[in-house]
Amino acid sequence: MSVQKPQANRAAAIAPSDTKNIVPPWVATDNDFGENTGCLLYLGGRGNLRVLTTGDDIVTFVSVEPGFFPVQVLRVYATGTTVPNIIGLW
Repeated sequence: MSVQKPQANRAAAIAPSDTKNIVPPWVATDNDFGENTGCLLYLGGRGNLRVLTTGDDIVTFVSVEPGFFPVQVLRVYATGTTVPNIIGLW
């Protein structure tokens, strides 16, 4: 079985927030939903990760390992997230 590798042409550090969706830094907007239709994440360390998915699910992933996180994400919550150094990939 082959493994699909994430491919992206843009990346930016993600600041977790309980109220704001991820807005790519190159998008000039005040709209909380911005232009982000979802991004994958790179996790810089081990910990818990609470996210809002593009399917409108709020989920806490417990004890995730560092590396690529292949879930389309709109928001990374500050509350419930202990993973350090999160990067969004578009």
